[in-house]
Amino acid sequence: MARIAILTASDKGAAGEREDVSGQTIARMLIEAGHEVVRHDIVADDRALIAEHLRVWADAEICDVILTTGGTGLTPRDQTPEATRDIAERDVPGIPIALIENGLRHTPYAALTRGVAVTRGRTLIVNLPGSPKAAGQGMDVLLPLLGHVAELLEGPLEHDSAG
Repeated sequence: MARIAILTASDKGAAGEREDVSGQTIARMLIEAGHEVVRHDIVADDRALIAEHLRVWADAEICDVILTTGGTGLTPRDQTPEATRDIAERDVPGIPIALIENGLRHTPYAALTRGVAVTRGRTLIVNLPGSPKAAGQGMDVLLPLLGHVAELLEGPLEHDSAG
């Protein structure tokens, strides 16, 4: 089981003008898989605000994984990947590759996502698209990884060498 925080980046969601269906979809899938959702916030598509949430949550070690939804597209307001890189310590490039590969099985538009995956301290941060359908498809990729990720980030700082 992993402790997960969800951050939705949406101007309309933050203003109360749109329901956070993507965030709710992610939370439901996590809970059904036995994970604990420790936080779920909605913020405007603002780079500094997104980065601050990610930094505070990761540095406080309130969760093993932060999943963002929204802000990964091509419009000028889509700033989640940049905000994530602003606070990142290490890249985890295989996750976005797996997410895009899976997404392309469903729509060619998956190639347009700019989401990243990084670590900060002992927290993995992954950007998912804002579409509820695409976020759910991304969760299909992530769910098998989350328990192992939590163990790796919590575990010893060095791997034991065999041999």
